[in-house]
Amino acid sequence: MRPTLPLVLCCVGWALLGLATSFGVLPAAAWWAAGALLLLVALVDAVRIVRQPLPEVARSLPDALPLGVERNVTLVLDAGARAQRVDVHDLHPTGWIATGLPRRLQLAADASTRFDYALRPTERGDARFDGVHLRLHSPWRLWTRARVVGAQRTVRVYPDFAPLARLALLGAETASRAVGAHVKRRRGEGTDFHQMRDYRVGDSLRQVDWKATARMRRLISREYQDERNQHLLMVIDTGRRMLAREPALAKAGGELSHFDHVLNAALVVSYLALRQGDAVGMLASGGERRWVAPQRGMGAIDVFLRATYDLQPRPVATDYLAAATELSQRHRRRSLVMLVTNLRDEDSDDLLGAVRMLQQRHHVVVASLREEALDAVLDEDVRDLRGALRAGAAARYIAQRTAVHDALRSHRVGVLDVTCEQLPGALVERYLAIKRDGLL
Repeated sequence: MRPTLPLVLCCVGWALLGLATSFGVLPAAAWWAAGALLLLVALVDAVRIVRQPLPEVARSLPDALPLGVERNVTLVLDAGARAQRVDVHDLHPTGWIATGLPRRLQLAADASTRFDYALRPTERGDARFDGVHLRLHSPWRLWTRARVVGAQRTVRVYPDFAPLARLALLGAETASRAVGAHVKRRRGEGTDFHQMRDYRVGDSLRQVDWKATARMRRLISREYQDERNQHLLMVIDTGRRMLAREPALAKAGGELSHFDHVLNAALVVSYLALRQGDAVGMLASGGERRWVAPQRGMGAIDVFLRATYDLQPRPVATDYLAAATELSQRHRRRSLVMLVTNLRDEDSDDLLGAVRMLQQRHHVVVASLREEALDAVLDEDVRDLRGALRAGAAARYIAQRTAVHDALRSHRVGVLDVTCEQLPGALVERYLAIKRDGLL
């Protein structure tokens, strides 16, 4: 319990009365009477706030929240038989961005007061609300009393699944274009027979079924589709490089790390692969390790979300050989392996060894994240020595990355050098190209 500013001002006024009494302006009895009255009023107000019943508080929010998306949280307060004045602050997880807190409310007697505030999660995983902090004001506003009420609540923060919900409403090709993939469609050509249909302008003569044409007395074409029932394995780096964040995105209000962008992109390409009828699996390696065996059906997305929502990168070096060894032991069927990481020149030997091991059975694609800050440095005008040193260092760094990428390409490894924003479209585009070309 703490005194408020009015009580402090009353004490200062009583002290000034004492100063006047010392100069004989007021009698000493008046000063003692004023002090006794102030003490009595303060004690009565203190007893009243101590006996004042605590309001009941209920919090309403979903059990699952998407990362980086603002959601409304509702608090309902019931004052009971007496009206009360309170300051309210919800004890949400540390680091989350809240708008509309704290809030000062005048609670009516025998009535409920309801208000909403906006909350944006900034980190995936299990998050705990530790109750609601209330600061009660005494009836005469001389004291405040702080208490924490309400039950603790744990919620799960998942990657933002709104893009997946939007993709569910689109066709396969439209969904692929929606994430930035440039789909090159060869109409009617593929590896699996799909159906017979009338000949269309643009169909190749190889598609014409001459027996069916003779029988139907009109040109009939065979239509094929990309082969189904193939396997896609997403291998995502959970090492120290994935802890990076883009300064440009942070200024625009984004708090996602490179790993969050990688996980979102992996979920998008996995979703589209599942729609194509393929089985999708996932291996996290580097820091925290996690394995999800390949599964089919759209329900597999829920499995991936539950398995990765609390997955976090750690400040440790990534062992690519260990990841390749684990993947080779866990999954032996030929698959498309998409490794998403952030390559440096010191990774060359380790990564080449891991790729060679995987290539014995799988088709391998490596996606290397590029920091947008590098492009920004090269685009800046050089005006002084410091700017020249920065540009030179960035150019050398990019040249070293390019050398690593070229070494991988010389071993017939598909390499994607992309930024976080380009990653989903690049992965989907490469996946569809490999399916279209029958490389599996």
